[in-house]
Amino acid sequence: MLHAVLNSFSLVAVSEMGDKTQLLAFSLAAQFKKPWPIMAGILVATLLNHALASWAGAWVSQMVRPDIMGYALGASFIGFGIWTLLPDRLERSDKPHRFGPFLTTAILFFLAEMGDKTQLATVALGARYQSAVAVTVGTTLGMLAADGLAVFLGEKLVERVPMHWVRRAAASLFFIFGIFALWSAFGYR
Repeated sequence: MLHAVLNSFSLVAVSEMGDKTQLLAFSLAAQFKKPWPIMAGILVATLLNHALASWAGAWVSQMVRPDIMGYALGASFIGFGIWTLLPDRLERSDKPHRFGPFLTTAILFFLAEMGDKTQLATVALGARYQSAVAVTVGTTLGMLAADGLAVFLGEKLVERVPMHWVRRAAASLFFIFGIFALWSAFGYR
């Protein structure tokens, strides 16, 4: 279980760097200047979104043969690696938010994660580890770590760490997970 938590954490924390939800966290922090309600909103949204995603992945893994699941996971992780190399953009709206920092963050983060590579990676991790709880804990902590950097240190972080290097590191993790999943799938033959 600890293995699933740590791998889920590291994969999401690194892949979230430069992702649209991290950009959203940075934008909300700049707008509201209230980091703790923003972090609480990220926590609630991520727990809900990733619990559903990891449960779905664990459920699917019970329905599909292990070799087929391994090939699908390997291809998915490699696809996420390629996707990670492409920089995300955030469509900004300067309209005032009427719900305050917590509810605005929770709603925007939940919606922004729908169909995002982090959510889809959470589905794949849930399938890989067949533990919705461990994967949800790991991916949620990974989101909080990456987005917390944006909320608390956003401007300083962007000045010091080139995002193309962060994207390359995240893509490398996805590629490693993909290769390992494919290698494992070949063992089922």
